[in-house]
Amino acid sequence: MKIQDWEMLATLYATENITQAAHRLFLSQPTLTSRLKKLENYYGVQLIIRKQRGITFTPEGEQLAQHAKKMLYEQRKIEERLHNMKEQVAGTIRVGVSNFFALNKMPKLLRLFKQSYPNVEFQVVTGWSSEMHRLILNNDVHIGFIKGDYVWNENKDLLYEEEICIASPWDFTWKDLPDLPRIDYYTDEKMRSIVDQWWYSNYKQTPNINIQVSQVETCKEMIINGLGYAILANLVVRPYPELIIKPLQHPSGKAITRKTWMYYHEDTLQLNIVHAFVRFIQTLDVKAL
Repeated sequence: MKIQDWEMLATLYATENITQAAHRLFLSQPTLTSRLKKLENYYGVQLIIRKQRGITFTPEGEQLAQHAKKMLYEQRKIEERLHNMKEQVAGTIRVGVSNFFALNKMPKLLRLFKQSYPNVEFQVVTGWSSEMHRLILNNDVHIGFIKGDYVWNENKDLLYEEEICIASPWDFTWKDLPDLPRIDYYTDEKMRSIVDQWWYSNYKQTPNINIQVSQVETCKEMIINGLGYAILANLVVRPYPELIIKPLQHPSGKAITRKTWMYYHEDTLQLNIVHAFVRFIQTLDVKAL
């Protein structure tokens, strides 16, 4: 197989959809289908089964897809080693970034880093912190910027800690909170657990959620426009002094906080590009950006 075949199989395996895979690979569907058919003819086996929605791999296809993923990983490693032998900071660094960090911090960090290292390119994947944790565990990215504490036995640096708070367009008392209109948003399981645990430790009633949105940024705009309060991380609403912001607290009176970390593997520091980027982040006050 050629590297293009590895990429095709790995992408098909990840998406389980020919249309999505063709889009990711910048191919037409007929071209991808033709290449897949040639591969099946070469090995003399059927690799996929078409379903009403998407595809599934045959046992033979599953074996070949796993081989393709392994070969792509080995290809990336040898390319990185060759770049590293040049003793210069160049090449591509792969980064997994939680959604809020990607929107509010990452563009500035990349711009500042490229000012010092213009020959560096970035592959950035964004999503929930749980997804970024999985990527760094599987070595799919060099570095993960992740909110919350996940199981991790290698290197991680604390970038900042922020309070979880109530943000409201009007003043309120804690006892009235269950009756006030609340705006909710989709978030990762760890943040949801923090919020729910605090709520049901303080109130018997369920919250009066009358607006549900998909992104925390949309939620913020709803608050600013006077449609309700929300429970979110302080950094989201810190730039808006017109809002009433009160931190959540443990029974002890200590503020409830959430940490943002930089996760990375020790062995990736052998790569000049990763070593330079990690050291660059360690010198910054990321929270203040």
